[in-house]
Amino acid sequence: QGQLVESGGGLVQPGGSLRLSCAASGNILDYYSMSWFRQAPGKEREGVSCISGSDGATYYAESVKGRFTISKDGAKNTLYLQMNSLKPEDTAVYYCASDFFESDPWTSTDEYAYWGQGTQVTVSA
Repeated sequence: QGQLVESGGGLVQPGGSLRLSCAASGNILDYYSMSWFRQAPGKEREGVSCISGSDGATYYAESVKGRFTISKDGAKNTLYLQMNSLKPEDTAVYYCASDFFESDPWTSTDEYAYWGQGTQVTVSA
């Protein structure tokens, strides 16, 4: 339990799309919270999106609302982040994070016990 492996990052042009995946060890449905964070060079890690394990409610940073969609597949034990209409300011290392307890606030890195190694997303022409 607790191992997370991200994939799906890469180089994409502005306006393009990418789908990130986060493969979890064990039963993904056991996690209370699963989230995506990102960290750009010289900046703090910030919360991008969260999906609640209790009711499936989803939460997004204002900067990605309407463009990004978080989802999970219990059968595949995988968390996803579909990213559309990408902008250069979305360039960052993206991390998935999880915890067996409620993460409140979901945007706080201190609320998560488990982290993946990150995947680079670069949006550039």
